[in-house]
Amino acid sequence: MPASALARTLRAYVRHAPGTLGKAQIVDRFLDEHLRTHPVHATVRLRSGDTVPVTTSDVIQRFQYLFGEWEPNLSAFLRDRLRPGDTFIDVGAHRGAFSLLASHAVGPHGRVVAIEPHPRFHDDLAAVAAANHRTNIRTVRFAASDSTGVVVLYVEDPSNLGHTTAVRPRHVHATVEVPTASLADLVSRADLATARVIKIDVEGAESAAVRGLTPVLPHLRDDAELVIEVTPRLLTKQGESAAALIATLREHGFHPYTLTNDYDPASYPRAMRQPQPPIRCATVPKEMTDLVFSRIDASRLALAH
Repeated sequence: MPASALARTLRAYVRHAPGTLGKAQIVDRFLDEHLRTHPVHATVRLRSGDTVPVTTSDVIQRFQYLFGEWEPNLSAFLRDRLRPGDTFIDVGAHRGAFSLLASHAVGPHGRVVAIEPHPRFHDDLAAVAAANHRTNIRTVRFAASDSTGVVVLYVEDPSNLGHTTAVRPRHVHATVEVPTASLADLVSRADLATARVIKIDVEGAESAAVRGLTPVLPHLRDDAELVIEVTPRLLTKQGESAAALIATLREHGFHPYTLTNDYDPASYPRAMRQPQPPIRCATVPKEMTDLVFSRIDASRLALAH
């Protein structure tokens, strides 16, 4: 059987067969590398029911093609937390994986504010929202920061478009200038007051984004939670630190929890069947880590379902 036909057959098994038998090995030993080096261009249906175009040379789009989802533990957390009528603020929305998921969870009377500064990714996001009739998604083409201005974004690796950063990498594939503003200015007071979850994934700019949000933290609802991808290496390059970011949010009553985020595709079949809840963060992360900040003080943040 030709490799392309074998890949389609195995992908169908990984994506649609019940259980997890052999799926991790199939993905790890063949599919992930084959789809990276022999890109497939397709339209796929996500677990949310939305359809999106993908090119499998990019890691996020490849995982969507294989599994119908990106970051299953975070996806499960958002499904658990968001309810009809809520607001979800997606800072660093990229092509909209979590905005689309949240759009279904918050329903027609809820709102999704999807903030994505890169023109290409913003346009992709707006296009998939329109194509899937997700009328409760509002897109904002700005970079969240602590001031108004302009910043250069760098694409280092075209096989990982999600790692687009304002911190200049060693190798630069492409650049674009984008406008910046604080979250307090980008998001309406009404959206902030109803926000159940604010997700911040901005590849090294998380400290500035949090500073721009700090003035309105006291006005968030009592059960509001933040999900922040913390990147210690990139923070250090700017004279920032994960410890300082955590301390800032602690001062406002938020406790940090670690949310497992494994980029190994072999971990996906099990994680999608048995997502892991956030557990108390006992030490400051030294590697890139997803942190959930909650006013709940417990050993873990239980998932209701």
